Amino acid sequence: MRTDVPKDYPDFPYQATNYQEDNRGQFHFSTRGGWMNDVNAPLYYRGVYHLYYQHNPFSLVWDTMHWGHATSTDLVHWTQRPIALDPHVHPGDLWSGGGVVDTGNASGLKNGDDDPIIVYSGTNGVTVFYSLDGGNSFSTYADGRKVATPGGTSRDPKVFWDPVSKHWGMVVWSDEGGNGVDFYTSTNLLDWTFASRYRADWLFECPNMIRMPVDGGYRWVLHSGSGEYQVGDWDGTSFDTDWTAPQKINQTSTYAGSGYYAALNFSNLPNDRVVSMAWQGQNQGSTWTGNASFPVDLGLKHTSAGLRVVSNPIPEISSLRASTQTLENLTVTDGRHALPGGDTYELETTLDVRKASKIGLRLHTSPDGWFDHEVVYDVAAQTLDGVPLRPVDGKVKLRLLVDRGQLDVFGNDGEVYQSYNVNFDSLPGGEGIDLVADGRVRVDSLAVHQLASIWKHRAEPTLRTDIRDEWYPARGTWSDVAGGKQGQSAGDGFYLSKASGADFTLEGDVQLVDGVAAALTFRANKDASRHYTVNVDAGANVVKLWRPGRDIATSPLQVERGRSYHFKVVAAGASIKVWVDGTQVVDATDDTIAAGQFGMNVFNGTAVVQNVTVR
Repeated sequence: MRTDVPKDYPDFPYQATNYQEDNRGQFHFSTRGGWMNDVNAPLYYRGVYHLYYQHNPFSLVWDTMHWGHATSTDLVHWTQRPIALDPHVHPGDLWSGGGVVDTGNASGLKNGDDDPIIVYSGTNGVTVFYSLDGGNSFSTYADGRKVATPGGTSRDPKVFWDPVSKHWGMVVWSDEGGNGVDFYTSTNLLDWTFASRYRADWLFECPNMIRMPVDGGYRWVLHSGSGEYQVGDWDGTSFDTDWTAPQKINQTSTYAGSGYYAALNFSNLPNDRVVSMAWQGQNQGSTWTGNASFPVDLGLKHTSAGLRVVSNPIPEISSLRASTQTLENLTVTDGRHALPGGDTYELETTLDVRKASKIGLRLHTSPDGWFDHEVVYDVAAQTLDGVPLRPVDGKVKLRLLVDRGQLDVFGNDGEVYQSYNVNFDSLPGGEGIDLVADGRVRVDSLAVHQLASIWKHRAEPTLRTDIRDEWYPARGTWSDVAGGKQGQSAGDGFYLSKASGADFTLEGDVQLVDGVAAALTFRANKDASRHYTVNVDAGANVVKLWRPGRDIATSPLQVERGRSYHFKVVAAGASIKVWVDGTQVVDATDDTIAAGQFGMNVFNGTAVVQNVTVR
């Protein structure tokens, strides 16, 4: 373990961004800065989706792996969080792995209200890390002792629950005797027993094991980093299948660094839901490299080719639809027809192809005929971009997700799933769509949904707060640091939430880093020209309740810079009461401002505010 532990763990080493850099996806997650690759330990816990990923926050190329972290409440809008696993703090190389929520405290690690969140990493042996604060920070279990060590070279542990045997299972890739995986079992998530080995040439790294419902029962899907998979059965110790060859979840050329690799599904989802995300490695910009694929729901479906995994965009995508244009009963014969286009959008169409030989959807077209990408259905070959897709009653259904650096293609309700990194870099005026037909194609229905950016209304990355409304700087310079929201100002600086209240209890932790005063603000107007503020004032060594034009009350306090003070404010009509670290210090009356916005304040210095709650 490295001894130069950073002052702030978890660290937040990111510069500010509006996520509008050239080629940055607007509804595909990308890290705020630095390099990202494999999806790690996606999981769901108490209403929040956690996405961890392989990450180098200090460079645009692979090096010195960390685990990055982002969260979402809807699988669509993502917020960057501080580093989860840090090589300055956590032992090992911190390569890819999975994770689980220990809701039953099988590990015995629980210490407080939160269930343990346990993640697994390491090459040539599995190392365990656990979180007792809801997945924000992690401790190392047993000083990094390996809990399982397969033979040969090994990596990428993934843990799953088997409700039949009532045991946990772990699948780990290793090359002992050729490509394959070792299976281990456990009752407590910490002590693991070797159970079996499954060898297959196609089964290379980043394995995953998923229990999926079908035909009133369940089957198991074992897949590799490339998305190749087989469907079989798990008897509690071993995987068995009668398949002689794998199929592919994503029918593109999949390899490390391609448009689809190292997918994992979210653990702890209710109702047997299987949501998967993968790494897309061919997107980059001025401040980041790599992105995550748009989440898809996975299911098992009987198709004309047999039992297959199908993939469809999660229905939560509908929350991004800003406007929709529709067409129906359109016929195009040996030519092209311009369709409604846009910057970022979702296209859904059902095409009658019985009298056509080939159909193309040209994306980001310009008036001179240029286009950035074309999706082609070959009627004679019955292929979508080279992948078999049979018409159903002479018709095919297509669904496209078009982002600034990404394209997802779905055919016939997920029987075909293809994801690409595409640099949609057309010049202004080049955001059209052309439907091109050889022969005659009839468009039964078509909808183009313009999709809003997921980055426009972002949650606070490092400020822990139950205030869900948007925050904004009114004065001063405000930034995200590991300890919360940091403000710097030569005078009064304010950071305000659009949420407001009249009677309430407001709490928060306030730290004066340097300078004169740090504070909570309430009942403010939008530019903080009117407000109440309660601060710790190191210049006067007091707690002070004030508003513009009046110091309402003060109480002596020897203020220590660098120390965190917990404020509690109870406002009811003209009555304002304040507690600091559990001791009441203010009981005042002032009826000047009846209601207004919540916020924070710094005066002539630097302050950090954290854990702001209102009830």
